[in-house]
Amino acid sequence: MPLTVQPIPGEPALFVQNTSATLVIADLHIGIERELYRSGINIPSQTKKIFDRLLKLIADHSPDRIVLLGDVKHNVPYTSAQEQRELPIFLSRISNDLPVDIAAGNHDGGIEKYLGENTTLHPSAGFVLDGVGYVHGHAWADPEVFKAEHLIMAHNHPTIRFIDDLGCRSIEPAWIRTRLRTDDPAFGNRYRDHDLDSVDPGVIVVPAFNNLCGGVPFNVPDPDLLSPIAVHTLEIGDATAYLLDGTNLGRIRDMAR
Repeated sequence: MPLTVQPIPGEPALFVQNTSATLVIADLHIGIERELYRSGINIPSQTKKIFDRLLKLIADHSPDRIVLLGDVKHNVPYTSAQEQRELPIFLSRISNDLPVDIAAGNHDGGIEKYLGENTTLHPSAGFVLDGVGYVHGHAWADPEVFKAEHLIMAHNHPTIRFIDDLGCRSIEPAWIRTRLRTDDPAFGNRYRDHDLDSVDPGVIVVPAFNNLCGGVPFNVPDPDLLSPIAVHTLEIGDATAYLLDGTNLGRIRDMAR
């Protein structure tokens, strides 16, 4: 079977098929409610809703394994009481029947204490699994990740900003499909000894799975991207944006006008 990477309609989730089938989600930010509470916003824990959504995806698509693309937990540098209660249960339950791979994100410090037995925590530089490179996206990636046929990353919670005729603004989560800019000087300096001049993976930036996270609008002038791998390796202007229902919004450059 040829390698395929397909968004699941209506959900910020990917289904990857090659020699095995992998369900990919990103940026769960379990425990974000604590930060919101400290800002004066009182929202009950959403972890069960996240878990139920994930269970439905597993039931509907029967993957062989799950990839969590980083920022499984939220609070840094500490781990909140909510996270201490909920993370072990969440990670244990989803790894009962399926292997789980986690690409460590910048919010995942200390998460190794809460992993299920069938769970592998990979470094922030990412990993390659079944022909696909996975990285959270807050740090430079391992060179082997760039050599994969597809590169899947998260971290920026990509969205598209809409403005109506009255000036009212809204944002919608979006998939971003793009390519690497291997001619960027920072990329070249970083990987000069790794022969990456000719690599050309298809890059997908994954929207956040947690609806409370907000996101970075990609269709504004000079979007405030959050990491060196995004700033120095992603072609943003010619990237294509898709809404969760599959609507092709066209090139970012055209929407920014």
